[in-house]
Amino acid sequence: MNRSVTIREPALTALLISEDRELAQAVQAALAETRVFEILSDLKSYPQEQTLDIRLRQIRPDVVLLDLASNFETAEGIIRFIATVQPPIQVVGLHRSGDSAMVIQSLRAGASEFLNPPFSAEAQKEAAARIRRLREPEGRSPQDFGKVVLYSSTKPGSGASTLATQCAFTLKRLTGKRVLLMDMDLLGGSIAFALKLNPTYNLLDALERSDQLDPAIWSALTVNTAGVDVLAAPDAAMCDDVEFSRLHDVLEYARMLYDWVVVDLPTVFHRLSLFALSEADQAFLVSTSELPSLHLARRAVGMLAQLGYGKDRFEMVVNRVNRKADISIADMEKIFTCSVSASFPNDYHALHKVVTRGEAISPDCELGRVIESVSSRIAGLSRKDKKPAAAVLETKPALSEG
Repeated sequence: MNRSVTIREPALTALLISEDRELAQAVQAALAETRVFEILSDLKSYPQEQTLDIRLRQIRPDVVLLDLASNFETAEGIIRFIATVQPPIQVVGLHRSGDSAMVIQSLRAGASEFLNPPFSAEAQKEAAARIRRLREPEGRSPQDFGKVVLYSSTKPGSGASTLATQCAFTLKRLTGKRVLLMDMDLLGGSIAFALKLNPTYNLLDALERSDQLDPAIWSALTVNTAGVDVLAAPDAAMCDDVEFSRLHDVLEYARMLYDWVVVDLPTVFHRLSLFALSEADQAFLVSTSELPSLHLARRAVGMLAQLGYGKDRFEMVVNRVNRKADISIADMEKIFTCSVSASFPNDYHALHKVVTRGEAISPDCELGRVIESVSSRIAGLSRKDKKPAAAVLETKPALSEG
């Protein structure tokens, strides 16, 4: 009989600082049960910087568990001091309630995570997973930066958002690596809604802070589902022009943190999409087999050629293809004046289930198999390279979990 083996991550070592002893006892009791964090030392009052520096050098903890509520001003000063320590030590704020103002102010000071009663095992594991991911990017060289994969449509409603979302899920399942799904459709972004997410922040917040991004801020900006981090589009449509320099900075920062950055864009005729295309490692232009979409796809290919984007800069794919359609892929290629790299079947029943539940598509259905084939090609995987399903289930999200 086969048995699945779960490998426990080693506990993150911690220094506990808390003047609220009732809070400290509750934390210690909860940590003792899960062994996610291991407390090496317990300070019953806020230390002076010199004392704290000595203690940190003595025990070299992975994190500092810091009571924020007893004296927030003092705690904030400690956070700022710890942020200067090398090698970096992450701060986990402890508080009795999820005070949003305190959380935001602590993030700005340099805190990474927050825990509050009842200090559930799930909350501890999520915080620990994010902290481990915060610690990883520091050793990455530019050669290790992730790839940006774009999906843009020739006509609204062509399914580019669905393909981008399922590509992100599939890359995560196949490789087990860090994946970000970024909704860059400022006019009608719907990925968060489709995945039944309720993010506090969105892409606009990332753009506003593009020159201040750090792992702690990024962790607050994204929300996780099924191991994929999501940076949502704003709820309200935004028609104002985006500062492309800020967008470039956000994409470059995302490259540093993730192996794959999958971006959903508005139609290819939008200025934002044209700019993003220049930043991409791989781009997919999505059409359907309907006549208006085919017409616009032909126009899009011509426009891109005029702008200097050769046909090697993007791949044309056709979505919702019906086997009984009168027009063949060869006919479509004549219309587009470029090759079609993939066609996705009109698998209505499988897609309806996925959209209704806001989940990843199964690789066992016809549409799922084509999405897996395209995603495997994006990742440069052969069959033997694909990560076993059981191993993927054990992987942790990049910076946040929902």
